[in-house]
Amino acid sequence: MSDLTRAAQLADTANYSDLSDPELLEIEREYCSHGDTVHYVDEPKIFDRCEGSFMYDREGNTFLDLQMWYSAVNFGYANQRLNQSVKDQLDRLPQVASQYLHREKIELAGRLGRYNEKTFETKGRVHFNVGGAQAVEDSLKVVRNASKGKSLMFAFEGGYHGRTLGASAITSSYRYRRRYGHFGDRAQFVPFPYCFRCPYGKKREDCGLYCVEQFARLFDTEYYGVWDPKVGESEYAAFYVEAIQGTGGYVVPPPGYFERLKEILEARKILMVDDEIQMGFYRAGKFWAIENFNVKPDIIVFGKAVTNGLNPLSGIWAREELINPQLFPAGSTHSTFNANPIGTAVALEAMKMMQETDYEEMTALKGAYFLKGLQDLKSRYPQVGDVDGLGMALRMEICEADGFTPNKALVDRMVDESLKADLEVNGKRYGVILDIGGYYKNVVTLAPSLEISYEEIDLAIALLDRLLHRVIKG
Repeated sequence: MSDLTRAAQLADTANYSDLSDPELLEIEREYCSHGDTVHYVDEPKIFDRCEGSFMYDREGNTFLDLQMWYSAVNFGYANQRLNQSVKDQLDRLPQVASQYLHREKIELAGRLGRYNEKTFETKGRVHFNVGGAQAVEDSLKVVRNASKGKSLMFAFEGGYHGRTLGASAITSSYRYRRRYGHFGDRAQFVPFPYCFRCPYGKKREDCGLYCVEQFARLFDTEYYGVWDPKVGESEYAAFYVEAIQGTGGYVVPPPGYFERLKEILEARKILMVDDEIQMGFYRAGKFWAIENFNVKPDIIVFGKAVTNGLNPLSGIWAREELINPQLFPAGSTHSTFNANPIGTAVALEAMKMMQETDYEEMTALKGAYFLKGLQDLKSRYPQVGDVDGLGMALRMEICEADGFTPNKALVDRMVDESLKADLEVNGKRYGVILDIGGYYKNVVTLAPSLEISYEEIDLAIALLDRLLHRVIKG
């Protein structure tokens, strides 16, 4: 029997729950597009249920999740309070066309808007969509509209803003554009202040923020290609930033960098668009990660954890003068499912939960505790070249024994071994769910649940210890 015939036969099975994982993978290989996922291992793991900081497969194996759906599940899997908000909304008003209004949308926008108004001392409005990349697209519309059609943007090397055609143009990885091209102009990419791998060969302690001054240099003369000093106008409309790089490897910038960058941008009337899709909602210790750096963005893009991963919902907040109804009228952008009742209901409950709990202190204390454990691993394994973090956004950069040369092969082995669910701690076997990022795909990016217990953090460090020992020492 050919593979195709067998896959077709399996696909006609009445009850898929009776199929084994290998049989399900046969159907997946034959009938699922592989373009909507990322397979880090040859045999992708199929999970069955989840709770708190853990995922479970159908064999009952336990996996400690240290990436929480790419930082979408900040408040733990199967969070009872948030799950209940979905159930309540499902019973009352699960659907309504977006041309009409419902209380949850208005209240959520009001709470987000008031928070930003108090935090940044600036009036603004909230605009919803269904996914992070779609919200980035909306922000590009707002920027281009407010700048009278300017299509050029600055963005960071290592930055990631999505894979739609517009978002991929401001995402630094060419591989996301290679097959498709992009609409409009590709961003001009500027080095991020990645102190461990400074592209200028400087040291954090005495560089004088050399990298940001190199950016300022672009405006010294018209012959550097971005500025017309005779009229005081830049060809570039906005700078898209991540306060802490996500896919780029959870890189934390040095103090003072963003303050100086904002000065440069404001003096040239260039907008700062802050992408908080991965780092928002206390991942980096503050409600917005950018709050750690004492600047006021012009636009904020958010998504992921706003619904704890329970429903696709994203959005932007923009200053009033950029998004008021006269400048950005009804119908400027639209999605059937934007501001959907279930998404806004669970996001509203998450907002209330964040207002009732001191997540700022919680993430600071837990993040420091976790980072101390990572620093201990670094002291014992030369291959751990760098550890760093802010709040509960943590990084562990894996290198050769010299502590600097990127070692992707070792990270790949870590991922393979972590999914075997045979790492033993206190007489029990576990697997570990890791996410990998970084410029060389050699960084373990750690985004545990904000609700993770100290005992679970100890377990995470013990499991990472076992994992490193296995892949390095055999």
